[in-house]
Amino acid sequence: MNIDLNTMSHKDLEKLLIDVKAAIKTAQVRDRREALKAAEKAAAEYGFSLDELAGAAGSKKAGKAKRPSTPKFANPADASQTWTGKGRQPKWYVEALESGKTPADLEI
Repeated sequence: MNIDLNTMSHKDLEKLLIDVKAAIKTAQVRDRREALKAAEKAAAEYGFSLDELAGAAGSKKAGKAKRPSTPKFANPADASQTWTGKGRQPKWYVEALESGKTPADLEI
């Protein structure tokens, strides 16, 4: 296919551009489908499904449920406000320390 772009009108070039973009999308979908089939076939040769491998490759801790941390500190003014001691200190914790309390005073 040999197209002389220099002799095409602006309107024809715009149409060609739209057609090329559509063809690229179609080719990407086709290539993705073929890659997925090839990956599934390769995984099956080793006795795995692609989902099993994708889950295992996602992280070293795949399959393990993340447990929430246990709170270690509580707001003396409102016991429903707690903090695990990890991450950013809550405002109530900082204010309590500034008012003279110690971390031990705020422990649960």
